[in-house]
Amino acid sequence: MTAVVDSREPVLQARDLVKRYGAVTALAGADLDLYPGEILAIVGDNGAGKSSLIKALSGALVPDSGEIRLDGEVVRFTNPMDGRRAGIETVYQTLALAPGLDIAENLFLGRELRRPGFAGTVLRRLDRKRMRAEAQQHMSDLGIATLQDIGQAVESLSGGQRQGVAVARSTAFGSKVVILDEPTAALGVKESERVLQLIRDVRDRGLPVILISHNMPHVYEIADRIHVHRLGRRLTVTTPGSHTMAETVALMTGAMEPARHAS
Repeated sequence: MTAVVDSREPVLQARDLVKRYGAVTALAGADLDLYPGEILAIVGDNGAGKSSLIKALSGALVPDSGEIRLDGEVVRFTNPMDGRRAGIETVYQTLALAPGLDIAENLFLGRELRRPGFAGTVLRRLDRKRMRAEAQQHMSDLGIATLQDIGQAVESLSGGQRQGVAVARSTAFGSKVVILDEPTAALGVKESERVLQLIRDVRDRGLPVILISHNMPHVYEIADRIHVHRLGRRLTVTTPGSHTMAETVALMTGAMEPARHAS
């Protein structure tokens, strides 16, 4: 068994990221490569540093040292807005949706569109008609046909539908990378399959996806490559074709070590 090597230029790349909290080391020289048009799954045991890694990539965490490159250029994010402005959108398990607002308002949360002219610039009135039209288009582009009323409150939606809104928001504004943290957690079988198809749709639209998941069957169903994270760093990279699910789990838990030349 050998690690996967890719000769293409990464869209997003991390090298030797380190983050310490006192005596605790969350990232211990972590590396990552995300290539165009792929779904990269990040897997690892609890406490492996997966969440710290994606927070560093998105700007929610500032590493103590190391380098992040986006399209080959070194970037430094000091907060999540820096990452979003660079085109990196992250959907965390909490989804960060406002239940009392409708679908369109949630898609444009923090990015509301103003009416043209005096009404928008001076009176600061929102262009709700345009936001609803664009929100409807984003949902349709992802094939989310179960939501008939773009004006319905998010609190009235099922878990899978809420995840769909969060994914639609990320693809509406993410121009470079979409990061999804446990998107099928707490969902039923049918809703999980819908979300997995959404992830494929995002990838097929040209956006590379980073997927964090503990659900190995889901990982093996949709991932192009699998980044195995252990003890705060990348242990190796596998694929569903190069390693069995049991072998990847063994690598995650330390029951098996990668080949000596794996990276």
